[in-house]
Amino acid sequence: MRAIRLVFIVILAIVLILVATANRAPITIGLLPQNIAEFTGRDWALTMPGFLALFLAMVFGVLVGLVWEWLREAHLRAESKTRAHHLARLEREMGDLRRTHAASKDEVLAILDDTPARKPATPATGGALPAPR
Repeated sequence: MRAIRLVFIVILAIVLILVATANRAPITIGLLPQNIAEFTGRDWALTMPGFLALFLAMVFGVLVGLVWEWLREAHLRAESKTRAHHLARLEREMGDLRRTHAASKDEVLAILDDTPARKPATPATGGALPAPR
């Protein structure tokens, strides 16, 4: 898997280098339409290599997509958090019930557990049983 990832990164780097070398000519990108830029009295334009404009557009698109998905899935994260709290509460209740039920025993079993254990009877002759006659 690591080799596949490395091959993918190398191929991606080669493609990006080829695109960058093919699009080195400077381009001007206007940030505001010319009519609106005249009201501000500034030139709202950037001049940069074509590949840089392309890469910045891709990065901007990825960031917008990430924010969009994060906002779209906010209700899923909230529901997951609610369910996790609910599950933790149920697990605590189950633990309490198990401890409660494990403490109470059947009356007969409680009587048997409370009686002291009897030692086996041994003869006074050192523990050997008498031989049958």
